[in-house]
Amino acid sequence: MELVSPATLAEMARMAGASVATTSRDFTGGPGRPAPELLRGLSYLPNAAAQAAGRGHTNVVGLIVHDINDPYFSSIAAGVTGVADEQDMIVTLADTRRRPEREAKYLASLRQLRCRAVILAGSRSADQASEARLRREIASFTAGGGRVAMISQQLPGVDTVLVENSTGARDLAHSLFDLGHRSFVVLAGPASLRTSRDRVSGFRQGLADRGLRLEPRHVLHADFTREGGFAAAMHWRNSGVKATCLFAANDVMAVGAMAALRQLGLSVPEEISIAGFDDILPLRDISPAVTTVHIPLETLGMEAMGLVLAPECGLTPRVRRIRCTVRLRESTRHVP
Repeated sequence: MELVSPATLAEMARMAGASVATTSRDFTGGPGRPAPELLRGLSYLPNAAAQAAGRGHTNVVGLIVHDINDPYFSSIAAGVTGVADEQDMIVTLADTRRRPEREAKYLASLRQLRCRAVILAGSRSADQASEARLRREIASFTAGGGRVAMISQQLPGVDTVLVENSTGARDLAHSLFDLGHRSFVVLAGPASLRTSRDRVSGFRQGLADRGLRLEPRHVLHADFTREGGFAAAMHWRNSGVKATCLFAANDVMAVGAMAALRQLGLSVPEEISIAGFDDILPLRDISPAVTTVHIPLETLGMEAMGLVLAPECGLTPRVRRIRCTVRLRESTRHVP
């Protein structure tokens, strides 16, 4: 096999009988292109770094998530990559492994790579030092012409796709109350995560709307993971706290809790009901089907891409609010 070295832009210009500038426009959509038949036989690889320097950015969008193993984030990524493919863009992924201090580090790296935009997906942390570093990096990124959008709670001055977690959890509490449940235990994520706090707060408000009080000892904090849900369910069983329904603050915790309940020999929903939040795809393969709060996860990614690709509209940050809907399924029974 004969190996052909890629032609340089200057060589292509000479063979095409055109200037370097004119030949360059042939690959960037500009007018005055040289004859295409003179170019088809040439192997030319544009210098991405040089193109980025000329434009100020590449055609790359960075996506920073907390845990790509969590179906919540993989579904968001599917929405982001779907829009990117339509726009002939590339998505590069960074996984913080649920360590908030890594967000600022990854954003700085993406800024150095001249990414066109960055989307940060995941709950905000109560860690003020990490948040301050992230704000500084966002300011540097946008000052250089980059665009940033968040899928989470808002930060001042940043476009955001905002999930109405509190309202969704409140509606779930209402629905479970209407099924006859009066005693609950909440398997919450870390108290430092705002998503967990919002969902617990909304659930507590929903019970208060019906005249019930959620006692502090009925809220068990654990990792926002399957393992965290498993551990929290085990802790609940050993605590002696009575409940007819467990509410896990996300679906992966609910899945872990159901595994713990099976190990304990408790039947769902006959002996204990359980509900989650997010409506991740793997729930479709779990029996009994899990009651949850549905979020259109791929839509979150699509909306975030829309924010970073749309023309700027002044100094006021844009917010896309996403409503959640309760999905009652077989894991929660009616209590007479």
